[in-house]
Amino acid sequence: MGPTVNQRKLRYWTVFAVLGLSALLVVARYGYLAASPAQPKAAESADAERGTIADRNGRVLAMDSPLYNVAVWRPETKRAAFPGEAARLAAITGVSESEIMDRWSKGASDFFYLTKRALPQVARSVQEAKEGGAFEGVVVEKVPGRLYPEKRLASHLVGFVGDGNSGLAGMEKRGEDELLGEGRSLTLTIDADVQFSLEAIARKAMASTGAEAVMLLAADAKTGEILSYVAMPDFDPNDYSASPEEAWYDWPSVYHYEPGSVFKVFTMASVLDLGGADANTTFTCDGAYHKVTPSGEKITIKCLEVHGTVNIEKILEFSCNAGAAYASDRVESVDFYDRLRGFGFGSRTGIVVPGETPGLLRSPETWSLRSKPTIGMGQEIFVSAIQMTAAATAIANGGVLMKPQVVKRALERDGKVAYANEPQPVRRVVSAETASAILAAMEAASSEAGTGKRAKIADVRMAVKTGTAQMIDPATQRYSEKDYIASTLAIFPADDPRVIVYLAIVKPSLGPSYYGGRIAAPLVKEVAEAVLNVTGIPRGANPTIAHPGAVTLPAIVPVAIGDTMPNLTGVPKRLLMPLLARKDIKVRMSGEGYVVSQSPAPGAAVSVGTEVVLEFR
Repeated sequence: MGPTVNQRKLRYWTVFAVLGLSALLVVARYGYLAASPAQPKAAESADAERGTIADRNGRVLAMDSPLYNVAVWRPETKRAAFPGEAARLAAITGVSESEIMDRWSKGASDFFYLTKRALPQVARSVQEAKEGGAFEGVVVEKVPGRLYPEKRLASHLVGFVGDGNSGLAGMEKRGEDELLGEGRSLTLTIDADVQFSLEAIARKAMASTGAEAVMLLAADAKTGEILSYVAMPDFDPNDYSASPEEAWYDWPSVYHYEPGSVFKVFTMASVLDLGGADANTTFTCDGAYHKVTPSGEKITIKCLEVHGTVNIEKILEFSCNAGAAYASDRVESVDFYDRLRGFGFGSRTGIVVPGETPGLLRSPETWSLRSKPTIGMGQEIFVSAIQMTAAATAIANGGVLMKPQVVKRALERDGKVAYANEPQPVRRVVSAETASAILAAMEAASSEAGTGKRAKIADVRMAVKTGTAQMIDPATQRYSEKDYIASTLAIFPADDPRVIVYLAIVKPSLGPSYYGGRIAAPLVKEVAEAVLNVTGIPRGANPTIAHPGAVTLPAIVPVAIGDTMPNLTGVPKRLLMPLLARKDIKVRMSGEGYVVSQSPAPGAAVSVGTEVVLEFR
C-alpha cells in the first residue's frame, strides 16, 4: 500500500525545510567569513613562531613580535559618524583621509584593509578609540610579525619576511625550514660592531663617488667566516616596501662582473705555482703586451705605464698588464684554467644565501688567442665579491681555500646547540711557498711605489692589490668609456693574516678619479682601522719586509752609471736621485714616476762631461 496524500505532503515539506535550513546556514557562514578578516597561515598555530637571528656575539638582528592589521567592515560602520572619524583614523594609520573615504564610499568590497603589519602602538590607538565609542566597523587583528631592532644593519644578509611571516629574502628565506619549521634560532658569523663601522664607510663611499652600488666584505682569514657583509644601497627590513626593489639586491653574492687588476693576485699565484715563472723570471713592459699569432694577427694589450723589467712581485706592485699577460703565456691554457677553477672561480662558493651566482669562467676550448693574457689581467672572466673574498683565503691561509660561512651555529627552542659550523677547508690550491710569495708581492704593492700605497697603515703590515675594471656597455656590447668598477683587496697583518677585506665600487661618477688605487684603497685603509679597533688584533711597528720560505724582497739599490749607459727604462725616479750628486757627468730629469726615455741610448759610452737626460712618466 503506497503513502497517503498527507504522508507525501509531509515528505515534501520536510525536504523543503531541510534545504531551506541548509541554505540559511550557508548564507550565515558566508556572512561570518566575510565579516572575519582572513588569518595568515602562520597565525594558525603557536608552533609557527620563528626563531631569532643574531650576530656572533648574540646581538639580536631579527625576532618575532606581534603586528596588527587594521581593516574596515563597512556594514557595521555608521554612515553619519564614519566620515567625521576618517581624519582621526588617517592620523593613526598613516593612510590618507581621502583614500579612506574613497575606499569606504566607492569600494567594491564591504571588507577592506587599511593597513597591514602595523606596529602595536597603531593597534593600541585604534582599540582605545573603539573603547571610547568611535570607529564602529573598524577591525583590528593580531598577526605574526617580525621585528628588526638594528634596522638597516646587515639587511641584505638578514633579509625580511612577508605576509604570513614567511621568509622572502636573505637568511629569512634561506633559513625558512629551520626558523619557521623547527623554531630554531640562527647565530650568524658577522660582528655587528664591525658591520656597523663598515656600513658607515660604504655609505660615505656611495655619497662621495656617486656610485651605483658598493660591496664591502670582511672575512676571517683563517676560518673563512664572514665578519661583515655590506651592500649599498640598503633598506630597512621593518618596512622593506618603502625602498625600491633595487635596494633589496644582494650585490656581493648575486652580481657578477669582470674584476680587473685585483685578479692578478690569482693569475700570478697560478703561474708561479705551475712553474711558469719564479722569483728570478723577468718580463719587459714597454707600455703594452705584444703578440703575433701564427696567422699573422697582432695582439696588443695596453699597460698604464712603461714599467721596464718586471718580475711577478713587480707585476703586482705596479699592476703591470703587460707583465701579467706575458706571465700567463708561460703556462698551458688547460692548467691555467684548472688552477683558477681551484680558487673557486666559475662555481658557487656554497655560502648559504639565495641566488648566489657561479660567475663565468669559460672552458679553454672556447678561448681565443687573446683570452689567456686577457684573463691574466682580469678580463674575460666574471666573478662575484664573495668569490673574490673566498679565493683570497687560499693566499692568506698557506694555499688552502676555505669555504665562506655566514652561519656560526643554530640553537633549538630550549637553547641547546643544534649544530655548530666548524671551519671547512675546501682544497689546497697552491703551495704554502707560493701563497707566501704572493703575500710578499702584495705587501710590496702597499709600499710607496705600489698602487696600493693609499691602503697602508703605519703600524700594521698590509698586503694589498688594487683594480680598475671597465664595464661592458649593454647597448654596444663593448667596453664603456665612462663606467668602471674600482676595487681593492687587502689581507692583514701580512706576516700573520687574520682578516681579508674586499671593496668594490660600481660605476663611480663623482670625484676626480675612478681608479681603485685612488678611491677604493683609501677607504680600505679606513676599513682596516675600524676592524683593528673592534677586534683588538695586535698592532706594532712596521718591521722589515721578509717572509720565511717566500721570495724575500731585495733591498733598494740605487742605479749606477759606469763607462757605458745602462737601460733605465721603467726604473723609478727615487732610485736615480743619487745621480744628481755626480760631479763628473751632468744629469737632467723631467717628470715623475718611471723612466720612459733616456739619452744617451743604452750601451753608449759615458765619459767625463757626458750629459744624461731622463724623462719620467
